[in-house]
Amino acid sequence: MYLSSSELQYIVEISGQRLLVISNTDNSIPISKRLQLLRDKAHAWFKVDLHSFKTVPITRSWGSRENIIAGEHFCLWDKLEDTAMICSVLPKPSQQSIQRNWLPGTLCSVPHSLNLDVFMDLAQNLIAVAYVVDHKTVYINLGALDGDGVHPQAAGEKLFLSDDSENCPKTMFGKLKGFGRYIALLRLLDNENRASMDKVWQLQIWDWKYSTTSNSIISGVVPGPSDATIDFCFLGNNRLLVITDDLNLYSIGNMSQTPEFLACFLMPIPFMLQYLPPMDDIGHSSQSHLQAQGTIYTSDPAHQLICLIAYSTRTNFDSSNQVFIISTRIFFNLDAMAAAAPILWQHWGPSNTRLFRYSHNFKIHINGNRVLQVLPTGTREEENWQSILQLMDFSPLAVTNRRGLGRVVKEPSGAYICTSTGECGEILETSLPYVQVVLSGRKFNCASRGLENIWIDKDRIYILKRDREHATFGGDPNFPSRFIGKLEVVDV
Repeated sequence: MYLSSSELQYIVEISGQRLLVISNTDNSIPISKRLQLLRDKAHAWFKVDLHSFKTVPITRSWGSRENIIAGEHFCLWDKLEDTAMICSVLPKPSQQSIQRNWLPGTLCSVPHSLNLDVFMDLAQNLIAVAYVVDHKTVYINLGALDGDGVHPQAAGEKLFLSDDSENCPKTMFGKLKGFGRYIALLRLLDNENRASMDKVWQLQIWDWKYSTTSNSIISGVVPGPSDATIDFCFLGNNRLLVITDDLNLYSIGNMSQTPEFLACFLMPIPFMLQYLPPMDDIGHSSQSHLQAQGTIYTSDPAHQLICLIAYSTRTNFDSSNQVFIISTRIFFNLDAMAAAAPILWQHWGPSNTRLFRYSHNFKIHINGNRVLQVLPTGTREEENWQSILQLMDFSPLAVTNRRGLGRVVKEPSGAYICTSTGECGEILETSLPYVQVVLSGRKFNCASRGLENIWIDKDRIYILKRDREHATFGGDPNFPSRFIGKLEVVDV
């Protein structure tokens, strides 16, 4: 089969931007035009105008967990006050739009229950609520975002754990995540051995459209002296990464059996790691795909970034946090012997990672192969210190698509690595290449009304700023007042 020059360049461009073609609904658009649209979109990220934005007021509380989810919606959940909210953020005319508040007692109406976590997926119109009854039995309710009742595609009203007997350990903490057909719940369990400080955890995965039960379970123990937290993330639709002191990779797919262990990737030293989720987990939602003239693209799950943050527990001015930007390619290029022994950091880390250290008040978010960071321009001792935004593109064609803008970083960089208590060890060199551009046309005040959080998707930058105005939640005058934040939306 003969391919024209434009077709070959188009294939190279898609691969170099680490994209996959999901669908092509209009064959009348010439390949050359699609190619130019892809290149222009990639270049636009290197000249973002932060002064050109629209503002959306956001009603929120100080204790809520907030996020921008795929499909340009803002959502929050307040565990202490048992409330949740989802609202659209300047949606496009053809886009689905949902606006809803959940007042106390409406997320789960089961008596003597406590909500553990809430997960929302706009693309599937899904809200999942994990809750525990009488501190023992855990369930996950499956509902629709735009209405009451059971989700129409769910296998049942709720998902059941495999150990729902009266003899199961108490659930102390729960973390709920979803990815397409999968829902997973991570639990920290009460260690009944009071002489031990070990952390006992269990992770169960369901195919929520197929069955309400599952035998796809991973469990483990983190030794008591360790500072490790437990987290996890989906890598595409067939892999799962469990994050403790190290990174353990599993193959998922068959809910009737334990996930297959593939490899253990050792970190250089034990860290208290936290996984920072992108706006939509890899390949998760069709709502967030880049669409150009009838062609829909998504990020390639085998060539994307994940972000792990090693937070410092020290509160003094010289404390620092460490951020590991890791290419997912390392989790897909495995040989047959990978499961035989742990893979040392020296053998996988330096060339697939870039390590950054931040002294204070940093913010970061990722999407695909792009990283957006907030960097301080002064010190915390200064009364009115400011910050700027910086964008990094780790895709191979970023060097070409920058068209002279930004700075290419190929050389290795070194940084001291420290434990969570601030004890520093060796200098760690990492060398994952990227292109950096400082969006210095605008500075943000980090005082009382400064920048509070940032998100990035394939088309926008979102900047959440504090404010001091008050409002009632959902218009209910009997409900405690809320703070109104300002969400700035920058289209790229």
